[in-house]
Amino acid sequence: MVHRVSKEQRQKELANLLYTNPFTTDDELAKKFDVSVQTIRLDRTELGIPELRQRTKQVAEQVYQKVRSMTGGELVGDLLEFERGKQATSIMEVMPEMVVNKSRVCRSDYLFSQANTLAVAIVDADIVLTGSARIRYRRPVYLNEKIVAYAFLARKKTNKYLIKVTAKVGAEEVFVGKFIVVAK
Repeated sequence: MVHRVSKEQRQKELANLLYTNPFTTDDELAKKFDVSVQTIRLDRTELGIPELRQRTKQVAEQVYQKVRSMTGGELVGDLLEFERGKQATSIMEVMPEMVVNKSRVCRSDYLFSQANTLAVAIVDADIVLTGSARIRYRRPVYLNEKIVAYAFLARKKTNKYLIKVTAKVGAEEVFVGKFIVVAK
């Protein structure tokens, strides 16, 4: 059973939670605080905290400025964290236009594109091309699921980079890939 707190305490905790994890949805917050989604929206409005899409956009704009090999619009998914030459994390919500109509399963090219663009973004060069990729799809991803992809530099040899990418829905791994990218 969730212990209800005062409005002031709830708003303080809400602000702290959204500061540390700006990608928490209103539904998740409502369940956590045992209040309605409308109450969460009112709290956010009073605190001047924008909705999830706007919070995601703000974080992404700050991070995209660090990427050298491509512009923000070329990346598939929203960049959450980025450390040039080392690692990056992105999130992508499966939208209706991304799924096969009959099964409501996300098309594999979206998962590949999210991972591939993340791998290319890590490399600190103006021109970066994918040389090869070894990928595995672990399970289907469905409409409205959120895919979090994490990429890191595993090895560098002259102008060739081995980037490993793992994508998860929640704690479940849905995609893994090893990308060899070449910097020019």
